[in-house]
Amino acid sequence: MAKVNLTLEEKIGFSAGEIYNYLNEHGVTSFSKIKKDLDLKGNFAELGLGWLARESKVDIEQKGPSVKVSLR
Repeated sequence: MAKVNLTLEEKIGFSAGEIYNYLNEHGVTSFSKIKKDLDLKGNFAELGLGWLARESKVDIEQKGPSVKVSLR
């Protein structure tokens, strides 16, 4: 199978999709757990979450040192 070279925007969108699907399956989750479980490389977890936040797909709430994320 040939390797597909995705653009940076496509990689961010893919990361956003993985986060969205994870939240759909698991419900409210800390951002650190999402990053650990999905093992997104570099800063793609942050970029993907930002994408979802910009599209108003998620709620993000600071709870002490933890950041909780849920679908809207």
